[in-house]
Amino acid sequence: MPLYEHVFMARQDISNAQMDTLTEQFKSIITDNGGKIGRTEYWGLKPLTYRIRKNRKAHYALMNIEAPAAAVAEMERQMGLNEDVIRFMTIRVEEHEEEPSVQMRAGRDRGDRPDRGDRGDRPDRGDRGDRGPRGGRGGRDDRSDDDEGDA
Repeated sequence: MPLYEHVFMARQDISNAQMDTLTEQFKSIITDNGGKIGRTEYWGLKPLTYRIRKNRKAHYALMNIEAPAAAVAEMERQMGLNEDVIRFMTIRVEEHEEEPSVQMRAGRDRGDRPDRGDRGDRPDRGDRGDRGPRGGRGGRDDRSDDDEGDA
């Protein structure tokens, strides 16, 4: 059976319990149609880049699916009818990743970032070297007077 990764976004004003109910509802559609769900991840309530149906935030969830195409099509049809789901995307993949998704790892990796103080040997902003205050472009005094009488 083909493998899919499916991400859907739900309205910001539903509760976490309602989000779990939605996820279980869509999982049951897949299993009733001969498929199985590998892993599900709830990514949380995240801000949207732009408003979608008057929502500024959305609940995100990921499901790893192994199912026939008809089961996935039925789940997507049901999502299109559900008022709580604002967007969804299903991608066919060759294999599912075993480790947590990038979204789940993002929170843990923030502590591993280097401190901003270790940017190497950079000159101070006020130190422009030998270029002078205009950055080596020259001032009005450096222009030639050859083109004054051309008018």
